[in-house]
Amino acid sequence: MEIKVNGQWREFPDGSTLSEVLDAVGALRQGVAVAVNGEVVRRGDWTASVVPKGANIDVLTAVQGG
Repeated sequence: MEIKVNGQWREFPDGSTLSEVLDAVGALRQGVAVAVNGEVVRRGDWTASVVPKGANIDVLTAVQGG
């Protein structure tokens, strides 16, 4: 199935969890927030959250400064 991660379409097996998708794209696990179809998913839910086909995932990195 195709999933859009930070604006790029990628292919993943059906039933992939959010944690598996993040591992596949090499996303950091600390200092990031992840949204699926515009809704933030709590870090504790990443391993149980199955990503739907065609989902749009945004991985946002926290930045300090002003």
